[in-house]
Amino acid sequence: MINSTPPQSSTLGSEEERVDAIVRSGPGGAIAVAGIATAIVIALWFAFYLLVFLPRSV
Repeated sequence: MINSTPPQSSTLGSEEERVDAIVRSGPGGAIAVAGIATAIVIALWFAFYLLVFLPRSV
């Protein structure tokens, strides 16, 4: 708001502590998403290999 009072220093300290706790917990969700995407790509590669390349070589 335009006329709001500035935050107190104790409020900023607790906010910084919360941000530090979030950063310390690590990027678990990003690693999970990257792992799932990698698994999908590898599965598609194997499916393509088994369904396209092997039937043509026989």
